[in-house]
Amino acid sequence: MGCGCSVLRSAAGEIAVAQLVASDYPGLEWLASMAALVDARGQVQYANPALENGLGISRRQLMRQDLGRWLDCPEVWHDALAQVRSNEFSSKRFDCLMRLRDLRDAMQVQVIVGRTDHPEGLLLVEVVEISQQARLEREEQWQHQVQANKELIRNLAHEIKNPLGGIRGAAQLLHAELPSLELQEYTQVIIAEADRLQTLVDRLLAPHRKPHVVGDVNIHEVCEHVRTLLLAEFPQGLVIEQDYDASLPEFRGDKEQLIQAVLNIAHNAAQALQQRIAQGDAHIVLRTRVARQITVARQRYKLALVLHIVDNGPGVPAELKDRIFFPLISGREGGSGLGLTLAQTFVQHHQGTIECDSQPGQTDFRITIPLP
Repeated sequence: MGCGCSVLRSAAGEIAVAQLVASDYPGLEWLASMAALVDARGQVQYANPALENGLGISRRQLMRQDLGRWLDCPEVWHDALAQVRSNEFSSKRFDCLMRLRDLRDAMQVQVIVGRTDHPEGLLLVEVVEISQQARLEREEQWQHQVQANKELIRNLAHEIKNPLGGIRGAAQLLHAELPSLELQEYTQVIIAEADRLQTLVDRLLAPHRKPHVVGDVNIHEVCEHVRTLLLAEFPQGLVIEQDYDASLPEFRGDKEQLIQAVLNIAHNAAQALQQRIAQGDAHIVLRTRVARQITVARQRYKLALVLHIVDNGPGVPAELKDRIFFPLISGREGGSGLGLTLAQTFVQHHQGTIECDSQPGQTDFRITIPLP
């Protein structure tokens, strides 16, 4: 509350309500939580970018609107305004459901109403997603788990690689000495399996070996490249919808790594859609959006790109939801369990994150990458 109130004083102390602009409230502009200044009736006189982004409505449209119209508890809302306005409480907080953009269901939030020293008696309202802290803690836990897994896999791969070369070499020598073709079939199996394991080890080590090649990246070129590859492999029964935000700028990154990351996720989606592809109603959406004032890996960024890869498949099995990014975990028969692990590694090279929301009929992989 302190960071909001301290920015409410003007030099003259007489800012007219109709003249409230973003430059008057730099502290509120940078708040991670949604915040607004409202009058005694709850009508918005100022909205910060987080609230603007969360509701999906420009601050110009929010002006003079009752903030309570997006809450499912209008009586509690107006009671809180009256109690704080009459100095019964210096601040009042309550839990409520709030309707945010792009969400089918309302989101559980905590609303905090507090007094300010604004000459017009405006009240400061903060809206905090109750799930936000849990999401940050889960993200941090994932980061630690991913780092531990990467070290384990890298060390294990190195330990396997050396004796594997010896096994293959010995099998080749034995193959040359065996007189019987029937016996040579066994050595061929050993050589073939050693080669398969070698390929697996190389894939495990690939993200650590390949240099990070930085250049200008257009995320829509990445999406179009992936779309072309998928439609070449699945020409019938699969529709890939493009829902792009043309305002997204280019950024510095490794284009090849990002293509591989998006392709791994989208290809997994296509494989999960095999039954729907056969029926002719498989659907994947590639959706890009700009996110403002967003926190990624506990770092605050003014702008970020968000890429959604959404499919209408059966969803991620419940028992795998918490482990899908772990190495060698696959929900598909014959899958290596490395596609999502590599995708996550490549996105993390760009200081980004991957999250997954899945239910039967809709799976949404969300890649978030900060923009400069």
